Amino acid sequence: MDAAPQYLDRAQRRERSWPALPIGAWRDTCVGLHLCTQIIGKVRLALTPKANQWWNVPLYLTARGLTTSPMPWGDATFSIDLDFIDHEVVVLDSDGRRRALPLVSRSVAEFHRELFQVLGAMGVRSSIWPVPVECPSTTPFEEQTTVRAYDAAAANRFWRVLRSIEPVFERFRAGFRGKCSPVHFFWGSFDLAVTRFNGRRAPPRGASVIDRDAYDEECISLGFWPGDAWNAFGDPVVDATFYSYASPAPAGFASERLRPGEARFSGRLKEFVLPYESVRRAPDPAVAVLEFAQSAYDAGARLGSWDVRALAYP
Repeated sequence: MDAAPQYLDRAQRRERSWPALPIGAWRDTCVGLHLCTQIIGKVRLALTPKANQWWNVPLYLTARGLTTSPMPWGDATFSIDLDFIDHEVVVLDSDGRRRALPLVSRSVAEFHRELFQVLGAMGVRSSIWPVPVECPSTTPFEEQTTVRAYDAAAANRFWRVLRSIEPVFERFRAGFRGKCSPVHFFWGSFDLAVTRFNGRRAPPRGASVIDRDAYDEECISLGFWPGDAWNAFGDPVVDATFYSYASPAPAGFASERLRPGEARFSGRLKEFVLPYESVRRAPDPAVAVLEFAQSAYDAGARLGSWDVRALAYP
């Protein structure tokens, strides 16, 4: 068990809040969690009313992990939580019932079966599209029989990174008067994000219904991604990174210089990136993230002719 926070010195507190997170050290665990959160998220998608930009589907940070938040079922509500302290998936309902599955090494097919057994035992019936989305895997969950490792320490580190980033994103979000998403975790792309909108309609983006709805207004997005666990981009390895992009990207956006100096535009990812490793080593990681967020927004808003003064919140 970790030492109690009050007994940690400054360096230990920093390492606890901003731990190293090289994707190569927990690749299989990351892939397994990605697929399991998709199963959980698809339950949320199936049972909640459609909201603009698909805001009804993400997960949210808690003091112990991630949650669907309450979902309606009949006259009650229930939630599915991932607990990265006790390492279990917890299903709670408004009638006071609690069921849990341990987070352990297992196949995705086993997790899918066990989760729906728990839901069934609690009287919840949900049908989901059984194929992963927004990732290289196209095999239905029930057919994924390869055992995926679960490294509890790595999963806890990932959650602690998200826990440290969320209040920084919330602080950035608070400076905007216009339409802005919550700070939420998308299980499709497996990233934490917050997005600002200027209210103007955007030209259609992409061929899918998901993309057309998610980007039907001009926006600038900020996020954190744990890295290329799927090795979708091949070598070199893409480790954990902060990112920011504008959609549609205004002319000249890719040529802008952002702060801090380690930020750069990735032609491969089509967005500005700031390596997490450089952030965690900065004198103040939160300040580094805010500098990146603000400089990316300033560049995109200026080049995209946003009404910055009207959209700013004091």
